[in-house]
Amino acid sequence: MKPWYARNAAKAVLLALALGAAPFVLPNEYYINILILGAINALIALGLNLLLGYAGQISLGHAAFFGLSAYATAYATTRLGLPIPVGMGLGVSLSALVAWLIGMPTLRLRGNYLAMATLGFGIIVHIVMNETVEVTGGPSGFVGIPRLALFGYAFDSDRSYYYFTAAVLALAALLSLNLIDSRLGRALRAIHTSERAAQTAGVDIAGYKLFVFVLSAVFAGVAGVLYAHFLSFVAPSSFGFHFSVQLVVMVVLGGMASVWGSMAGAFFLTALPEALRGFEEVDILIYGAILVACVMYMPMGMAGASAGAWRRIGRWRRGSSGQGEGGHAG
Repeated sequence: MKPWYARNAAKAVLLALALGAAPFVLPNEYYINILILGAINALIALGLNLLLGYAGQISLGHAAFFGLSAYATAYATTRLGLPIPVGMGLGVSLSALVAWLIGMPTLRLRGNYLAMATLGFGIIVHIVMNETVEVTGGPSGFVGIPRLALFGYAFDSDRSYYYFTAAVLALAALLSLNLIDSRLGRALRAIHTSERAAQTAGVDIAGYKLFVFVLSAVFAGVAGVLYAHFLSFVAPSSFGFHFSVQLVVMVVLGGMASVWGSMAGAFFLTALPEALRGFEEVDILIYGAILVACVMYMPMGMAGASAGAWRRIGRWRRGSSGQGEGGHAG
């Protein structure tokens, strides 16, 4: 095994242990619901971070991939009566297929044009979800989605569902870490730095961009099926433009090109509205002020701020150690 494989595996195990210990420090079971939604959002943010943070390709339509898979598994398991694993597989496959079809023409665009194209795609999907009432239930949504059950085990309790979602998130983090350290990850960073230089070096620009776009949609698709079988209800309002923007904010706030930062940003923005519920009418103002303050004082995101703090602590410890040795020698 290559050293970075072992290092990444150790990181994923530590992440799984931290996620597994989280419910034991919560005051009551209600907060486990927040953790589940945070883990689902973190899964989407991980995929979007590969696309945005590492490959430098922006997407304002990832909520659509999230919603497509949620509706696909909802329809397959309730209207068609298919088993849940089959419905989940269809949901993730639909997100991947649509991403491949959308990515081929749109990834030829760059910068603002790519953002506008993915934004338009997301809006179209949202309109379809609202207007195809016979299939999607329209604005009222889709109800009666069965709770997740795999291999004869039903995830009836929130705690069991959380542990399953946390395990999926840890596996996704391991996949992301290995991908970043691989030849593919180096190619994505080269594309982000300069497409022309990467092409000169022999990097298949179109192929790598399409691959990471589809992979990020698969992450969103997995999150979508987990979301649908957790809430047993889906509605178009959960998959609109606002949520696509929120996903981008999660990645940027957590720290671009940081696996840990994107997950931290997702958990933070999922928990923040719950923490501000006590402020009632001014909660949205405080929410905005916190985001502005984060951007002003943490321009490199939460990951960058944490790394800076760790470096300062290291310098302080080395300075204290040097003074101690000097004083002792004197």
